[in-house]
Amino acid sequence: MARVFIPSLLRVYTGGKDEVHVEGASLRRVIINLDAAYPGIKSKILDDAGEIQDGLAIAIDGATGHMGLIEPVGENSEVHFIPAIGGG
Repeated sequence: MARVFIPSLLRVYTGGKDEVHVEGASLRRVIINLDAAYPGIKSKILDDAGEIQDGLAIAIDGATGHMGLIEPVGENSEVHFIPAIGGG
């Protein structure tokens, strides 16, 4: 199962857990399974059109991919949700 790291703003959905393990061979499947285990979290990751929210990057094994939700996720992958940092 992929190791999914949860940023602080989304931990309200995981009961405070900063890391969870989720099955899925693609990023889309990981997000769907994450939402099945932690209802409501998907709405903070994907927009109404089902695409990754603006201001959120997702890194798999340390790299941000260009394939979006069809990006492959390995059995031992690490998935990080990286919110944009504002300020100025």
